[in-house]
Amino acid sequence: MDPHGAAPRRWLILPDQLDRDAWRGRMATTAVARAGAVLVESREWLSRRPYHRQRVAMILLNLRAFAEELRADGFDVRLVRTDGSPAEAVRQDVSMHGPLDVLEPAEREVRAELAPIIESGGLRVHPNPHWLTRDSDFAAAKGRDGWRMDAFYRAVRRRTGLLMEDGEPVGGKLSFDVDNRARWDGIPAAPEPPRFARTALRDEVEREVTSAYAAHPGRLDVDALPATHEDVHALWQWGVRACLPHFGPFEDAMSERSRGLFHTRISPALNLGRIAPATLVADACASGAPIQSVEGFVRQVIGWREFVRHVHRATDGFRTLPSGAAPVRPRPGDAGYARWAGRDWVPAASAPPGVDGGAAPSHFGEERTPLPPAYWGATSGLRCLDHAVESVWDEGWSHHITRLMVLGNLATLLDVDARELADWFWVAYMDAWDWVVEPNVLGMATYAAGGVMTTKPYVAGSAYIERMSDHCDACAFTPGGTCPITRLYWAFLARHEPTLRANPRLKLVMGSLRRRSAEDRERDREAFVHVRDVLVRGERLQPAAAARRGR
Repeated sequence: MDPHGAAPRRWLILPDQLDRDAWRGRMATTAVARAGAVLVESREWLSRRPYHRQRVAMILLNLRAFAEELRADGFDVRLVRTDGSPAEAVRQDVSMHGPLDVLEPAEREVRAELAPIIESGGLRVHPNPHWLTRDSDFAAAKGRDGWRMDAFYRAVRRRTGLLMEDGEPVGGKLSFDVDNRARWDGIPAAPEPPRFARTALRDEVEREVTSAYAAHPGRLDVDALPATHEDVHALWQWGVRACLPHFGPFEDAMSERSRGLFHTRISPALNLGRIAPATLVADACASGAPIQSVEGFVRQVIGWREFVRHVHRATDGFRTLPSGAAPVRPRPGDAGYARWAGRDWVPAASAPPGVDGGAAPSHFGEERTPLPPAYWGATSGLRCLDHAVESVWDEGWSHHITRLMVLGNLATLLDVDARELADWFWVAYMDAWDWVVEPNVLGMATYAAGGVMTTKPYVAGSAYIERMSDHCDACAFTPGGTCPITRLYWAFLARHEPTLRANPRLKLVMGSLRRRSAEDRERDREAFVHVRDVLVRGERLQPAAAARRGR
């Protein structure tokens, strides 16, 4: 509603705001004949980076299905298809038909792109009700050293009363995270994700992505993607029924036998705005699943997801940090696309004014390793990494522990350029948007932004991967023996000892580092140099070479 109480006549609906139920209610506040919507399908935007074909297909399927759903509800819908940028299409529509109303964009990049149109009065911005938490909740997360998710989550739980009884948490504690670290050995059986019936729309999008987006990486499988309102809710009901009961204990497990285990796979649809987070939370709480599963899922939705969005806004996409302004790359990054394709990435059109390559903080120094070709599918020889990468390029998705403790961990141990890694996650994952990717990669996995939102780098040796997965069983390397990951871990701590020694969370491990022998330290350093150089060349690591560098 505008300040005068009259419903806006025409809405610009962004591609990550596709909740049919919400728009049906919002637009029905005025006469159907007066309510309208404009959606933009931009070739420039979809090829601004070399996005995974599954990501492109997911967006096209849902944009087109959503437009038809609104038309079926009786609303006037204009779906603009353009080779140019979204801003160009919006500017043209405004010049022809007058101002549009828009919910505040979630992405900083979109806000920057549309800023000139907003400033000229062509777009009227309204609060985005998709989010469940308030700025006051986030204020409670601010400590002396930065924002912390656990403080934020506690504040939200207490304010809302969610999973609380008489002021106390259901089950006796606010977080069951320490209970959710079981290794999965095949029991109970992991469910197979649903597939969706072939339709004319799926045929259309499959043909278009195969032809117009042929240079994009990744396997295309349109029948694995929810497209319609009904598809998304069917996927979610599968998640509630088949996944949620066992989600908690195996939340952090990884396996060769099941890529997703008991994760609901709802995040791509959720981040498109196709289903409301309030729906997920309410259904999870009403599911009857064990409290450790319900709480673990709720914490991901109202805890981490909402928290990272607040951090991203507060830091202007990590451009403004306590340590000062971070450098900004001049243009959208392609995450080392040429290392896969053998040629540079060429977008369909130039990015519009206001769109840059994002912040590039570097807490550990400016000299960084380029992202190895192993992240684009070259075999590294490390089974955990190769399995995770294979899963991503096959599906455009993997669960959060493979992202953090395999893909992020190994990149951090190799001193990979954090901005390039963030761009790779943005390119490779269907659920990636700047407010998701940048906090998770720059703020958490690599610690590139320092302690602004986490207390330490999320790094580990081979023992963690062996404990939480069965990858080591299929690997040519042996954990605790020929596997180089643990030496990479010690080498990382040694290289960055001046930066890390004062971190209270690392006091014990830095003490262990100081007691490490000079011989071991040298072997750690040699292992780092060898692994980095081999992987940067796109070659495969060999156990014999690793063994020569010592256990």
